[in-house]
Amino acid sequence: MQLTVLDPNDQEQNFPSISQALSVPDGLLAVGGCLSKSRLLNAYRQGIFPWNGPDEPILWWSPNPRLVLFPDKLVISRSLGKVLRKQKFTITIDQAFAEVIAACSKPRKEELGTWITQGVFQAYHELHKSGYAHSAEAWLNGELVGGLYGITMGRVFFGESMFYSKTDASKVAFVNMVGQLKRWGYQVIDCQVSTRHLINFGAEEVARDDFVRLLDQYCDESPDPLAWKNI
Repeated sequence: MQLTVLDPNDQEQNFPSISQALSVPDGLLAVGGCLSKSRLLNAYRQGIFPWNGPDEPILWWSPNPRLVLFPDKLVISRSLGKVLRKQKFTITIDQAFAEVIAACSKPRKEELGTWITQGVFQAYHELHKSGYAHSAEAWLNGELVGGLYGITMGRVFFGESMFYSKTDASKVAFVNMVGQLKRWGYQVIDCQVSTRHLINFGAEEVARDDFVRLLDQYCDESPDPLAWKNI
């Protein structure tokens, strides 16, 4: 099947049906386009997200199955529970979005590059300024040592990336973010693709069609009206 090539100058161009996504590589749906706010929000609403290497064109994905975490089903291991009780880290929300995404953009030891290019940074920072992208931060002695960011739509949080420079920092930030999302009435956390790390937190795979039904159910519902305010 030939991939759809998106026009970078047409921000309102429709994505192809996610049923057309390739099975190898799993979920690859389209190539090209742009990272405008309208295109990104349109993508997430349909269960599509961008991911590509630093020297690749924009690639759009909708894998099957999809990994999701329902906040009520969060699993906290005994060892992490001990870390949480020690309150070693100070956790904040939306206090250092730019710093978090910049830290997430740094290549991991096993990677040669990063998908978070300057263009991606600018696009998601624009979403943050518009109230769609948010971060959680873990601090130790005033230093940012872990965090994560993602996109919100209705009562769905689409997780994007996390980082840590101190052991357990990103885990603590994640647990705190899930707890806050639950208090605000969020129902689904999109984890995109399966990793053992997230499965250990209670994330589970759902069929892509079921994931889209969850989006249809919750993306147009409003969370707590005080969500993301006065934090």
